[in-house]
Amino acid sequence: MSRGAQRLTPAALNRALLARQGLLDRLDAPLVEAVEAIGAVQAQHWPAVPIALWSRVAGFQPADLYAALDDGELVTGTLLRTTLHLVSAREHQTYAAVAAAVADWRRSKAEASAEARRLLAALVAHARRTARTSDDLAAFAEAWVEAHPGALHADEVEAQRSRQWRALMRWPGFVRVPGDGGFGPKAPGALRAAPKPRRAIAPHAALDEAVLRHLRAFGPAGAEDVAGWIGWPTPPVRAALARTEPRLVLFEDERGQTLHDLPDAPRPDPETPAAPRLLAPFDSVLLAYGPKRRARILPDEHRDAVYERRNLRILPTYLVDGRVAGTWKMEVKRREAVVTLSPLEKLSRASRAALVDEAERLARAVAPEAGAHGATVAR
Repeated sequence: MSRGAQRLTPAALNRALLARQGLLDRLDAPLVEAVEAIGAVQAQHWPAVPIALWSRVAGFQPADLYAALDDGELVTGTLLRTTLHLVSAREHQTYAAVAAAVADWRRSKAEASAEARRLLAALVAHARRTARTSDDLAAFAEAWVEAHPGALHADEVEAQRSRQWRALMRWPGFVRVPGDGGFGPKAPGALRAAPKPRRAIAPHAALDEAVLRHLRAFGPAGAEDVAGWIGWPTPPVRAALARTEPRLVLFEDERGQTLHDLPDAPRPDPETPAAPRLLAPFDSVLLAYGPKRRARILPDEHRDAVYERRNLRILPTYLVDGRVAGTWKMEVKRREAVVTLSPLEKLSRASRAALVDEAERLARAVAPEAGAHGATVAR
């Protein structure tokens, strides 16, 4: 508990989150700046990325995303929590350093030799100039092992081969790119070396920067929230917050737990109106806080309807007055794209009309190939 810190209500925390995420007013900024403002965007389900950006960035069209990826201003790769994320090229180094610090590509209990660590560097170098498929990189790893007998323990080689060397492909030193042609609706499947760092960055400095980026996108937040989001243990994150505390302001939530924030970050009036918005599958705002600390946007009574634990899915949801109030899905049949909204609580007539309008506009944006677009509310 922070002595003398202002206590923030769930409504105040909700409006702070919406404002930073472009879910209160859409962000009127260049796409790369908008991506940096809202934090690393979940990208393991590729069709979710344009949905997440459309809901947050004024005037966004999917073609804007693909153009920024083609130009190399945005990149996507395995980063936080060993999950694919979309970030700007200039911020990739920090996220990659934080991810690499806790990543372990080994798949056996055999001790890794110093020489074994050269395999990763060799793989990344192999993909520096030319995009490589997973099969290409697996073949390179096999050739490297043959050329360096004993560098990897036999148990490690066997474990890697049983998984087609996939653990190496998820190293933060790679980014995902299309196998041929440019970026588009199809998920990029090839791998290329990540942009070369402009400068060396120490692990503790990368952690400090990642902590500040989380606060910029999702604050006010506690140490457990940041740790869960970046995939680190809580103690070093708490230490990073202590190091950066002179640059921060402190608050408390209703339980008296300490929350950290950037001094100039938006914290709107809790009564600020919030129009309905649609969130993508696996949306970042539903993962940016500890599992028991997500009530600022996801009511506890709706958790089981949103998180499908059996198959590790997080459903697309919609917000009413800034909080999850239902789920949705879109189907394209006979050249018609229809969004079906499934309420988890009763909708007012005004909310229903605004949601249908928002859903129809989303369908037009992300399914422009359809000849007709519509939205309906399930009974």
